[in-house]
Amino acid sequence: MTRPAERSIYLASRSPRRRELLAQIGVRFHLLLFRADPEPDPDLDETVLGGETPAVYVKRVARAKAEAGWARLEQRNLPRAPVLSADTTVALQGRILGKPADRKQAAEMLAALSGRRHEVLTAVALKYDTQLEVALSESEVRFCELGEAEIREYLATGEADDKAGAYAIQGRAARYVTGIRGSHSGIVGLPLYETAQLIERIPGRRERRNTR
Repeated sequence: MTRPAERSIYLASRSPRRRELLAQIGVRFHLLLFRADPEPDPDLDETVLGGETPAVYVKRVARAKAEAGWARLEQRNLPRAPVLSADTTVALQGRILGKPADRKQAAEMLAALSGRRHEVLTAVALKYDTQLEVALSESEVRFCELGEAEIREYLATGEADDKAGAYAIQGRAARYVTGIRGSHSGIVGLPLYETAQLIERIPGRRERRNTR
């Protein structure tokens, strides 16, 4: 177990994909979960507001997650360290495709994405004391044509159930992707370049690196 004084950041996310990506670039972190159960946190409003664009939406939610994480840190009297959060959404011609409510909606989303290009946006937020910074990654993904049988087969895997746009590019849906433009890690859920840049701006971090 890492001692509190050695912690680099807190990750305010229960996503195993984001944990793996942070570890991939050597970032030391501890999890800061809002709740013990997987239900949505009541303090976070992830409802799309009227007139909200995908970019504005995803940045607002990532920012709210970081703020909520910092509030939990203070409530629990945990050692102070930066709180990292992220949010990902899929957009098709400006229309936000969030996590499907059920398999029927997931099938509708996949049918809409079939044979078309769509955008995947991930916002990363880093909160430390009064400082809050947000970075946005925007990527493009193109799907092949999907038949009804393929969609049913994919939905049966369960991968679509809790994923924005009803698919996971790091899973079996990769077989449907004919092209990507942008950040693969951003499409998965945590753009590593943008994340590293935010972490580098943590007060005192660069100085500590230079003295090693």
